[in-house]
Amino acid sequence: MQNYILQMEQITKSFSGVKALEDVTFQVKKGEIHALVGENGAGKSTLMKILSGVYKKNEYEGRILVQGKEQRFMGTRDAEKAGISIIYQELNLIKSMSICENIFLGCERRNNGVIQWNEQYRQTKELLDKVRLKENPGTMVGVLGVGKQQLIEIAKALNKNARLIILDEPTASLTEVETEILMDILRELKKEGVTCIYISHKLDEVFHIADRVTVLRDGKVIVTKNISEVSESSLISYMVGRELTQRFPHEEHHAGEVILEVKDWSVRNPVISDKKLIDHVQFQVKKGEILGIAGLMGAGRTELALSLFGILKPTQDSQLYFKGRKIQIRSPKQAIRRGISYVSEDRKRYGLVMDKDIRTNMSLASLSKLVRYGVINGNLEITRTHQYMRELKIKASSIQQKVKNLSGGNQQKVILAKWMLTSPEVLILDEPTRGVDVGAKYEIYQIMNRLVAQGVAIVMISSELPEIIGMSDRIYVMHEGKINGELNREEATQERILYSAAGGRQETYVG
Repeated sequence: MQNYILQMEQITKSFSGVKALEDVTFQVKKGEIHALVGENGAGKSTLMKILSGVYKKNEYEGRILVQGKEQRFMGTRDAEKAGISIIYQELNLIKSMSICENIFLGCERRNNGVIQWNEQYRQTKELLDKVRLKENPGTMVGVLGVGKQQLIEIAKALNKNARLIILDEPTASLTEVETEILMDILRELKKEGVTCIYISHKLDEVFHIADRVTVLRDGKVIVTKNISEVSESSLISYMVGRELTQRFPHEEHHAGEVILEVKDWSVRNPVISDKKLIDHVQFQVKKGEILGIAGLMGAGRTELALSLFGILKPTQDSQLYFKGRKIQIRSPKQAIRRGISYVSEDRKRYGLVMDKDIRTNMSLASLSKLVRYGVINGNLEITRTHQYMRELKIKASSIQQKVKNLSGGNQQKVILAKWMLTSPEVLILDEPTRGVDVGAKYEIYQIMNRLVAQGVAIVMISSELPEIIGMSDRIYVMHEGKINGELNREEATQERILYSAAGGRQETYVG
């Protein structure tokens, strides 16, 4: 018999009569890294919420065995007592508390009711050493980057003696260096007998780290295989239920005249006034093209987008030309009126009002087009919302469904619809497919191609080099707030882009 640390048998879970999981059997071997993949809405999160005790035993059918013993979790503490810990994509840390306080929150070391701070500090240092984090236990979590916070979450799980750690999209906001550090730590934990369930849309990571992989689709297990037995194309086919012969549906784009041009564009750091976030950047965007902006994290890509959209203020000598005319944009409202729209990289914080419905979110940026005599034309709002629901193939029960209950891919489509309703001439997309599965990515790429065919100019910021290369007509590479290279589609390679992103000049590149 296999040495399984986890056996989930015939798990079925429904929401309002709709089955999110149907007869799912999921088994994980002790000491392995087991990848769980599938499209948004496939049931991964629901299955993990059952495993981590978020959904109680009386809220689903089936049974859970941990190391051969049946469990009846009635909350997350029960799961933690059984050695199961989950680390969500949105990290569960209190920024105003220290590393030590976060790690021991709810499980403080006490003696006669008094917290033993010296002992907690000592143990925190040991845990931080284990996850290779050289920080003082008294450091406030809020001053640390996302990569370090991720490691604190792992230390927190180890402090609770977790033998099975679930990582949900752990590298979504990490740099390549931080991702590699995380991978190394997971391998070390594996050697110590810690088991990991690794959930990710980044298939290259899955092949890099996993021993086995399970694919969920429409709430059912499609296949479980050793990672050596599958290819990327076959894994995608299992996930989407069809073969994707092309990852990027590139169509011939016919670029027109220059619609947006920036000259000597600089943005100062609002905290450190003598430091520039953007330093004398110059570039052009043409109608009917996709312009890619590549670069390492911290290169200034998002700051560039925010300044064009009126959120960050450029220096006085910065020049912005729209359709050949010099203009100034001092606010997002002015940008929208000019025909410039911006899709944020953080859809949950800045792109959507999570507790509101699809209809409200879609119309939020274009209310001026729906208002007459100070009153919103409800019928027109409903008609336009239904139109974009159909065009973008948004999967939802109705336009009244709250966006927080949609999958990541469908949330991203709602954001795209919101800005498409403003009739933009320039659409800035910041990480447009972050946290989105391969099937939904393909659909978003198709939407981008349709917009470009209509003459919209798209500026796409992406950390995924295959995406930048696969979708862009031209690519600017940023390094330390400056544009350090320009590549056309034919000459763009991952090596060339990374060379420029690291500070190398294209004229000195040796491929």
